[in-house]
Amino acid sequence: MRELMSSAAQIQLVIFDVDGVLTDGRLYLGNDGAEYKAFHIRDGHGIRMLIDAGIEVAIISGRRAASVEQRIRDLGIRHAYLGVADKQAALNSVLAATGFIADQAAFVGDDLIDLPVMTRVGLAIAVQDADPFVK
Repeated sequence: MRELMSSAAQIQLVIFDVDGVLTDGRLYLGNDGAEYKAFHIRDGHGIRMLIDAGIEVAIISGRRAASVEQRIRDLGIRHAYLGVADKQAALNSVLAATGFIADQAAFVGDDLIDLPVMTRVGLAIAVQDADPFVK
C-alpha cells in the first residue's frame, strides 16, 4: 500500500484511453457511417477536477471519432492522440509535449492494446470491467 501511495503522490499527468474507459465500450454507427459514443457525465466532472487541481490530462486512443474530439474540446483537454496504432509512440509524444517523465504519469486503460503503455508509466489503472489480463 505504501508503494502505491508513493507512486500516486508523484503523478502530474493522467492519460486516459477512450473506448471502454470513458465510454461503455460499445460502438454506435449511424446509417451515414458516423461513429457515436456515450460518455458518462461523472467521468467528465472527474477530469475537470483533475485539470482544476493542476493535473495535466491527456487522451490516447486507437480510434478517432468526431464525438470524442467534441468531448475533448468540451472538457478542455489539451493533449489528445486519436487513431493511433502505436500507443507507446503516443505516450512518448505526450511526455515530450508536457515535459513530464513516465514515472510522473498515470494511464487508465482496459484492453490488451493498453498494456505496453501501462507497463511504462508510474501508475497503471485498469477499469473495473477491463480485460482480466490487464487487471
